[in-house]
Amino acid sequence: MLFDTHVHLNAEQFDEDVEEVMERAKETGVEYMVVVGFDRPTINRALELVEKYDFLYASVGWHPVDAIDMEEEDLQWIEELASHPKVVAIGEMGLDYHWDKSPRDVQQDVFRKQIQLAKRVKLPIIIHNREATQDIVDILREESAQEVGGIMHCFSGSSEVAQQCIDMNFYISLGGPVTFKNAKKPKEVAKEIPLDNMLVETDCPFLAPHPYRGKRNEPAYVRLVAQQIAEIKEITVEEVEEITTENAKRLFGIM
Repeated sequence: MLFDTHVHLNAEQFDEDVEEVMERAKETGVEYMVVVGFDRPTINRALELVEKYDFLYASVGWHPVDAIDMEEEDLQWIEELASHPKVVAIGEMGLDYHWDKSPRDVQQDVFRKQIQLAKRVKLPIIIHNREATQDIVDILREESAQEVGGIMHCFSGSSEVAQQCIDMNFYISLGGPVTFKNAKKPKEVAKEIPLDNMLVETDCPFLAPHPYRGKRNEPAYVRLVAQQIAEIKEITVEEVEEITTENAKRLFGIM
């Protein structure tokens, strides 16, 4: 049993074959997935999918790259959607200093507002971090994000930073990069962070694990992530599957 905590089945890359993709996932033991929406079109598509398939859940939020496009009514809309029975988290949200579409101060403002929203609706948050680690950690602390906790999505930082996030009630989620031969930090994190604080994900259609690197990623490949973690920790893949699935179900309130 596997729980892919971060999929974008709402992306256009899956427009032609989303049902086949989900079937392959189920055949490899993926029993739950969270479809992450990060703007109006992707949120709407995520909700369409989760209302149709009982094993899918949704997260709704606003991506930092597009922070400059967010209006007050978008924030209100996300807050309203939080009461949807299949919405289990707010996000993805955070900071992305790689792209320069949205100024950093705008990103930080939108990030803080979404943390505050999540605390009002009492849902965990999913964090996107690209080249902004210290600012993210600082803002999570300043906004008391530990009250809701959540996920450091596709974590690429050091094990020291991972521990700081765990101390703030966050799970460390590992994806395809942990399988890359040159991925030193994710492998160190997989080794040093307790499985009780870990989740697995694909972030499909992005970041496909080895040996599919560079191709379209899909939820079925989350098993390769679990296998790599098991190998690093010198435990069985079944143990990784069982514990990370229980972690995710606990976080999202799925019985």
